Amino acid sequence: MSKIDKQERDAPGVPTRRQALMLGAVAASAVVSIRPALAQATGSVLNCDIPVPEAGRAGHHIAPDGSLVPRDTPGAFAPAPRPFTGEEVRAALDGRSLPGTTMEQSQAYTNYIRRLQHGMSGFTCYASLQNPRG
Repeated sequence: MSKIDKQERDAPGVPTRRQALMLGAVAASAVVSIRPALAQATGSVLNCDIPVPEAGRAGHHIAPDGSLVPRDTPGAFAPAPRPFTGEEVRAALDGRSLPGTTMEQSQAYTNYIRRLQHGMSGFTCYASLQNPRG
């Protein structure tokens, strides 16, 4: 019996060299498989959709402060013709305009998005944009 084998046998509860190497290999493979998943999750956040307003409130217009108002309200904007992607919203939150909108319209839509609450369509996408992954 080698000196190393005797030490491993005499130290119960202490991982052997072989066990430590196997544990390291398992940890390395976990890192390799988790990183692509995080990249995919980040990509899916940027591709998620935020309707303005959500489908159940499509008959309303958007006031400059982001609130929903009746369609005949002066200064209010018509609903967006299509949902915005997470990437488009992230850019708008950084000061750019949403595609296909005027600066004022984009600001009203962005204000609406900031008012989204749990249970509203687009909330999960918006909340995901608020939690940057490093």
